Amino acid sequence: MTNSGDCLSNNKEIVVIGCGAAGGTAAQFARKTNRDANITVIEKEKYPEYSKCGIPYTISEIIPKISNLIEFSEDWFENSNINLMLNTEVESIDTNKKIVFAKKGNEKIEKSYDSLIICTGADPVSPPIENLFENDKLSGRAFFVRTLDDAKNISSYVKKHGNAAIIGAGLIGLEMADNLNRMGMNVTVIEALPTILANSIDSDMSKIVHEKISEHVTVYTDHVAIKVDKKNENVNKLYFKDNQTDQLKDIETDLLIIAIGAKPNVKLAKKIGCKIGKTGSVVVNEKSETSVDDVYSAGDCTEYVDIITGRPVWVGLASIAVRQAISAGINASGGSYKYLSGVLQTRTSEFFDLEIAAVGPISKNLSDFSTVSGRFVGSSRLSYFPGGEPISIKVIVNRDNGHILAAQAVGANAAQRINTLACAILGNIDVDTFRKMETAYAPPIAPTLDAISIVCDIVARKLKQKK
Repeated sequence: MTNSGDCLSNNKEIVVIGCGAAGGTAAQFARKTNRDANITVIEKEKYPEYSKCGIPYTISEIIPKISNLIEFSEDWFENSNINLMLNTEVESIDTNKKIVFAKKGNEKIEKSYDSLIICTGADPVSPPIENLFENDKLSGRAFFVRTLDDAKNISSYVKKHGNAAIIGAGLIGLEMADNLNRMGMNVTVIEALPTILANSIDSDMSKIVHEKISEHVTVYTDHVAIKVDKKNENVNKLYFKDNQTDQLKDIETDLLIIAIGAKPNVKLAKKIGCKIGKTGSVVVNEKSETSVDDVYSAGDCTEYVDIITGRPVWVGLASIAVRQAISAGINASGGSYKYLSGVLQTRTSEFFDLEIAAVGPISKNLSDFSTVSGRFVGSSRLSYFPGGEPISIKVIVNRDNGHILAAQAVGANAAQRINTLACAILGNIDVDTFRKMETAYAPPIAPTLDAISIVCDIVARKLKQKK
């Protein structure tokens, strides 16, 4: 097996479409694997690889400059002998002749390849809101949260005591709510589903988050946005409806954020015959190979198998995209590398000083299993030691064998606790074994029995009672 430290020597032509987290990473690992390959990255935006996940934090200037999000500069690519073509859009691909046809301004470009890596990412989902678009573009003062230019434009409309409306109470929507609130804006969040964070954590866990964030912003769940009014082509009022009563409400707004999700961009992959799966994304294997010879793909335009359910899931997490891209880059350049056979979908975020994290499917996606779950609300320290912070943990296990299927956490060090439970899931450790695991203890740092041990003890006892 060839890894990134074992450099090959041949003059392969490698073309990467897209310079996001997946495309940039794929190019890097192609170079690490093959020092003589000719590597070209084609990106339609004017920026090299940058962090989309960091965009909300530039709005509140927690990240001081928007340019700080650029992770690998044009100079970096040049120094790595990777040809980076910005402001360049791929129009078509001839897989028989192995040629990529692109356009930069009025210039037509043809690029031959031996290996092609498609990392075209995803596009934001547009809600069916009346008057939201003008000539196929979002009306003034309405924005997605997807690009560096989005960040720049949003920042120009942020003002203290102004009103901001956010459609969508997923991770991005709530991160934006937090950061706009930090800038002194009056924030209203509208979510069409009955609970916030509906795709990330269960309703009993999201209730904790809802109560916390409602201290800072106004949140409407089970409400759907239906129309905007405009003044001088700029959005200035949003109308939304209660799904239960049909009652119509409206708020004035100086800034409208659309954060209801994203959809995979598979236009190019579909045109060349790549297999598209049930999620509408490109199907790839452990080597990030598509169904088309010598064509690889990684990131938000792909789907992969959930390690618990065995069902395909859309890849929407940068942590998975980067790992797929490592596989794509190494294999496309002549090495040999396999990603895991499935994904855990380990996820985390923080808003209003509350950390959330989860691993594995939410409860409604575990319908194929007979499950037992348990919840524990504890503290990050012993009761007698000052400074302890609350932590709520939920664990879901397979009733038949006691294996941990999923876990969710809200509160202190949620991500690290979930990372530990992710290891248990990956290692097929049953809950009875896991609850006996030794965890580090010292009064100023952690209790003798951590919350993850106690919640697993609760679940293990439930399992015994039901046998």
